[in-house]
Amino acid sequence: MFDSVSAVALRSALDGLAARQRATADNIANINTPHYLAARVDFEDALRSAVSSGSGSAAATLSRSVAPTREDGNNVNLDAETLSNIDTQLRYQLMTQAMDGKLTSITTALRTS
Repeated sequence: MFDSVSAVALRSALDGLAARQRATADNIANINTPHYLAARVDFEDALRSAVSSGSGSAAATLSRSVAPTREDGNNVNLDAETLSNIDTQLRYQLMTQAMDGKLTSITTALRTS
């Protein structure tokens, strides 16, 4: 049951969202660091492909933003990071609720058998 495509995909999504949360925190912490380029975490396309292929396992990739920089060479945008943080938190909540639903189904099945 925990090795089903949906369970593996949920774990992959949670891992990707956690990585994105860490990258966002690092970006905000380095907002005044000269020549710091914002980190970006992508996993959605890989996850979509993994689910389509029947595995559900996908790794997040970390890259640096190519957005224009300020005069100090830093390209962290606090507004964008704040929105990313909120979006990531909401997605993480959704994924944990989905995982909780799977666990509740398993618990119910075990109690009734």
